[in-house]
Amino acid sequence: MEEMVNIPRTFAENTILETTRLRLRPVQISDAQDMYEYASDEETTRYVFLQHRSLEDSKFAIANYFMAEPLGKYAIEEKKSGKMIGTIDLRVESNYGRGELGYTLNKAYWGQGLMPEAAFALLVLGFDQMKLVSIGAYHNLENGKSGRVMEKIGMKKITEIKSSRLWKGQLIDEAYYMITASDWQKRIM
Repeated sequence: MEEMVNIPRTFAENTILETTRLRLRPVQISDAQDMYEYASDEETTRYVFLQHRSLEDSKFAIANYFMAEPLGKYAIEEKKSGKMIGTIDLRVESNYGRGELGYTLNKAYWGQGLMPEAAFALLVLGFDQMKLVSIGAYHNLENGKSGRVMEKIGMKKITEIKSSRLWKGQLIDEAYYMITASDWQKRIM
């Protein structure tokens, strides 16, 4: 077994990640207008968080979620425009060597391969630098687009969980996807 990696330090040393079209960076209060643009849209937020009703809701979310504990949480910025078009995070359980992805993207940018591009950058960080043994993600079964993102980055569906949790007052069914370090190594060879 390899020596334990200091996960907080690794996140702190990688607050900015670059891909071909994207820059992953810390979320800032100045991103509130860009966040509100997609967070106020019912279709974009349907499966991920409560719809923002005002710019103040977006400022509150940024300050209390993204800035209060920023490690592992990234704004997705389109390089060519400098616009913040979504967020992505990698939550790590250090004791178990596993991580979990979560993400949201402005619907104006759906279907362009941007979310798999952003997620792949976090897989590189998680597996190559943090030496995680697995990274997983959940999605509401009604949100098949999220499952396609997971498949594009090499995750496999592990299970479907009926009535797995309450969301907006309703019981929902979820799918759980995962990629292991050994599958990751096979994918990048």
